[in-house]
Amino acid sequence: MIDMLEKIKKWLPSKRKLMQLYFALLFNANLKGFITGNIYQGPTKNICVPGINCYSCPGAVGACPLGSLQGSFSAHHSTIYYVGGILLLYALMFGRMICGWLCPFGLIQELFYKVKTPKLKKSPVTRILSYLKYVILVFFVYIVPIMYAFRDTPLPTFCKYICPAGTLEGGIGLLSNAVNESYFSMLGPLFTWKFLLLVSIMVGCCFVFRLFCRFICPLGALYGLFNKLSFFGIQVDKSKCTDCGLCHGHCKVDIKHPGDQECISCGSCVKVCPTKAISWKGPKILLKANETMTGDDPKTKKRRFVTRLISCILMLAVLLGAIGYYWAQEDVTNPDPGIITADRGNQEGDLCYNYELPIVTGNGDTGETFDPTATGKIMIINFWGTWCTPCVNELPYFEAISKDYEDTVSVVAIHSSISKETSPAYIAEHYPDSPMIFSWDGGEGFSGEYYTALGGRGTYPYTVILDENGVIQKIFVSSVTYDDLKGVVESILAN
Repeated sequence: MIDMLEKIKKWLPSKRKLMQLYFALLFNANLKGFITGNIYQGPTKNICVPGINCYSCPGAVGACPLGSLQGSFSAHHSTIYYVGGILLLYALMFGRMICGWLCPFGLIQELFYKVKTPKLKKSPVTRILSYLKYVILVFFVYIVPIMYAFRDTPLPTFCKYICPAGTLEGGIGLLSNAVNESYFSMLGPLFTWKFLLLVSIMVGCCFVFRLFCRFICPLGALYGLFNKLSFFGIQVDKSKCTDCGLCHGHCKVDIKHPGDQECISCGSCVKVCPTKAISWKGPKILLKANETMTGDDPKTKKRRFVTRLISCILMLAVLLGAIGYYWAQEDVTNPDPGIITADRGNQEGDLCYNYELPIVTGNGDTGETFDPTATGKIMIINFWGTWCTPCVNELPYFEAISKDYEDTVSVVAIHSSISKETSPAYIAEHYPDSPMIFSWDGGEGFSGEYYTALGGRGTYPYTVILDENGVIQKIFVSSVTYDDLKGVVESILAN
């Protein structure tokens, strides 16, 4: 009977695995998104979660800290302070304990490591490779995005070219739903590269413990710098340490000693230390009793048990409440019913929703409005953002088409509601005398009212082309070229 219980215990997930699963569910509590194929775009998307979790994951209810950090370089200075402050708070509170306990992609890596394959143990080579993530942090998260920010063409380099979590959660998460079939048209060499990189990393994780976390992840590199200062984590009492090396030998990551910048605070070293020199940092009422703590009388143990029980109940209540809250949220497919006209739609062949858009110039909001469905011309509606590199790169095509067909075509470029305050300066510098009409969308974050009304699902750029009667003729869920626009315009004129 005892042997059977021991076998069952081996199959049960550890407390750390349960915590990893808990936070993976909490950060992706919009379970309905996996069914509908929509990206949640509500107010909580303005908050960064601690670990890597792609903004574009259908279940994500918060923003990825790395994506937000790179995007903040091209936004208003208050955004930089906001994102930087949140990351600093996380780092000072938990350090790399976030990697070991809170990061969903860390859990995915550990699950792949459970595949029965020969394992590559740590060595001086892996120790050297562990410095690669600091190079990636400096170059791909800071230097290149800041350089592009000065050129007014923001580029979230790490997210765009490397991040496997974005490919898995965002790319594959959206493409796996049939409602997003049209997204396949926008796939190209970049997605192929990122997909191959994702596969390589996941296969590598079968042989190497937390390959991405140890060698590539810039967020882990950033948090690791605060490990010694963090409120929670691992600490060593040097007066009790005998330098036996058991902790180093038992650890699967490239630490020199417990609690250094490579330590993910998994806690395995606490269990094997013969002198109990290694312990947890944090409020004692939450920590497991060990020989480093004095005064562990029955009353203290009882209080600790009650505290943990209450904490578990509260955490479960928060998770269930979050799942219920996001499940009850209605998908925003139309703006305020009082703004639009009934019997309209957002698919090709539908009469487009009308909307009073504010006219924006290099000096800001003019106070004037116009309805893109009532111009009597072919109307090209482009949703863009100064933070979106493909968006700003294709704006010249829209300007060219508006000049070449100025008698028959109107173009409106509608900036997303996120960072919309950056658009007037960009317009003044690059398009001061453009025939294009500039505007910005309502709503909060990416959930602009007109964007979602016309079927936007969190992907930029997004373009809708109407004929002279306001009927939708073509939708582009990707970047476009001048020839793409010209082809649709000529087709409409021919009919």
